[in-house]
Amino acid sequence: MKKYLVEFIGTFFLVFTVGLVVRQSAPLAPIAIGSVLMVMIFAGGHISGGHFNPGVTLAAFLRGRCDRKDLLPYWAAQFLAGLAAALLVNLVLRGRINPAIAAFHPTIASVIVEFLFSFALAWVVLNVATAKATMGNSFYGLAIGFTVLVGAITVGGISGGAFNPAVGLGVWVMGIESAKQFVVYLVSDLSGAAFGALVYRLVNGID
Repeated sequence: MKKYLVEFIGTFFLVFTVGLVVRQSAPLAPIAIGSVLMVMIFAGGHISGGHFNPGVTLAAFLRGRCDRKDLLPYWAAQFLAGLAAALLVNLVLRGRINPAIAAFHPTIASVIVEFLFSFALAWVVLNVATAKATMGNSFYGLAIGFTVLVGAITVGGISGGAFNPAVGLGVWVMGIESAKQFVVYLVSDLSGAAFGALVYRLVNGID
């Protein structure tokens, strides 16, 4: 139960931060998002693995570092946290954005960049946080947070830069993104993460 609570807390603060900085057009939004992910991973990684992302949980499962019995509870905790954070952002900032003015992102381009950076995120997570060669390192949270930071700066203007279905749910509930874009996040981010796990196993084997 402690693992699921930690996953809820970390995912909540990630989505809450995303919502507040995006809704307020904060100039340092990518830094805030990458940083909150980093600190939450350092805070909870030793308890739950610090996934805070259904795609990362899927990658860890395919890698063999997440028990089958934990897969659905992790996803439940992460999606519930995304929903709770979104509702609180709407409360704090006085309502949901009108979905008619939600950001528009080209579908094909969004699918491509979300897949690629979800792959990159899963690839980094598995290599810095689960590989025997890097076991016990002190940089894993920084590496993972910076992967999201780079992605947000690089392709945020193309797809919104979620790389995380729980974030995708949150920004949809906030009205920042459309329902169609949430589907893009769900499909592209999970498939990109799964591909990252498969490539990890191809390169590293089962270590």
